[in-house]
Amino acid sequence: MSRLRRGLITATVLLVSLALVLLGTNTLMNSRTFQLTGEIVHRVDTDDRVVALTFDDGPTEHAEEVVRTLDGLGVRATFYVTGRELEENPRMGALIAEAGHELGNHTYSHQRMVFRSADFTTSEIERTDAAIRETGYSGEITFRPPNGKKLYILPSYLAEHDRTTVTWDVEPDSAEVSDAGTIAEATVRQVRPGSIVLLHPMYDARTPTRDALSSIVESLTADGYRFVTVSELLALRPSR
Repeated sequence: MSRLRRGLITATVLLVSLALVLLGTNTLMNSRTFQLTGEIVHRVDTDDRVVALTFDDGPTEHAEEVVRTLDGLGVRATFYVTGRELEENPRMGALIAEAGHELGNHTYSHQRMVFRSADFTTSEIERTDAAIRETGYSGEITFRPPNGKKLYILPSYLAEHDRTTVTWDVEPDSAEVSDAGTIAEATVRQVRPGSIVLLHPMYDARTPTRDALSSIVESLTADGYRFVTVSELLALRPSR
């Protein structure tokens, strides 16, 4: 075999190996059901017809409309807020807490938590924890990484502090959807006992999500579901 041919084979093997490593890293980073260390939960295995509504990002001024809708429906939910937006809108954070909802940690700056240092990870989480406590909220603070992305440093921090990575199994408004009815129908169709529903109602462009909320709750309630916060849902897990 010529030297050139051996060189080409070696280069091809290296490129294929690199591609497989990159594919594996991307798959791990984006998995909602697996991480290298610590516990990750995307839903809870239960026969009880319970579901957790969760809202990512914010709080913004739209939190007031969401809280008002939930109050009218008699439902408690979990709001995964960013520390920066919480500091910018402290009144909205206090409103969420006073209404009896759960506040979860969605990092301080909503940057992707991969290829980040341990110090950066610690700062992003602990600054947001502190901002959440400033609202008067005293319950458990669960954690969700931005876009669900994680590799090793973030799960390691959470495991060391006995905290669970919370993802989701239902995300009806992830695509560009302009129809509240479509969002509601997709949610009801995908929910099963123990589901965690992710919605994004906090920004101006998310009017369809806010408009879908009442229909989602009413339809699932008619199907026999009751709504719990994420910490309440996690408490239903079988003994580990």
